[in-house]
Amino acid sequence: MKLWQKLNQGKYRHREGLFLAEGFKVVQELLKSKWKTSAVLVMEKKRPHWDNYLATIPGDINIYGLSETAWGTLSQDKTAEGIMAIVAMPPRADIGEFLMRDTGHIVLLHEIHNPGNLGAIARTAHWFGMRTILLSTGSVDFTNPKVVRSSMGSLFHLHVMADVDFAEALPKIKEHYFLVGSHTRKGTMPHACAEMTALLMGSESHGVPETILHFTDELWRIPGTGDADSLSLPQAAAIMMYECAKQGQGIERGTK
Repeated sequence: MKLWQKLNQGKYRHREGLFLAEGFKVVQELLKSKWKTSAVLVMEKKRPHWDNYLATIPGDINIYGLSETAWGTLSQDKTAEGIMAIVAMPPRADIGEFLMRDTGHIVLLHEIHNPGNLGAIARTAHWFGMRTILLSTGSVDFTNPKVVRSSMGSLFHLHVMADVDFAEALPKIKEHYFLVGSHTRKGTMPHACAEMTALLMGSESHGVPETILHFTDELWRIPGTGDADSLSLPQAAAIMMYECAKQGQGIERGTK
């Protein structure tokens, strides 16, 4: 319990190589994925509700029952479902090796600070078949419980690499990918992409800095007709991913 309680703090998550994943849908997607599950925790008070599901969990994964008080020291949910998992972080790969894991479109996020935004983007990327996300140095920790929860388990179907120095990595990325950057005032409208496109997006507050944008092969701007200052980052990301993924996925024909 002392170890698990510390996993609510980022420095301990990275020191131990473990993090928490709370909620049935999140645990369900984790167990369907290739990510390693170290343990499953269940609140004893709600165990009868989960008994049938717990019976399907592989025998090599330990299941621990927790009191309601102990659960409260771990849970982030106001109304707890009573099930969570302890997840092992995937080992960090070299950037070149990491990029070779995928042959489709990828998402690059520069200094994204809001955990809910990152979780929503991960869920959208999963929906549109984009399996790889690179996070710049200075971005929110992808093992943050709010990121994991808001991704609804999609995180576990993605390759995620954090703490990437974009100034150093983008030239390497451009060796494999056509690099598209987002901008609020200039650029072409989002459109279907050829294979191996990297979509680069920044925070809602600052966008992508010019020092990073100069690496791009093309800029995209999402036009609007209303008076709103801007779209939220998850909204803009969803539009860009939708338009980019049209070609080859049957989205235009409505088969996705």
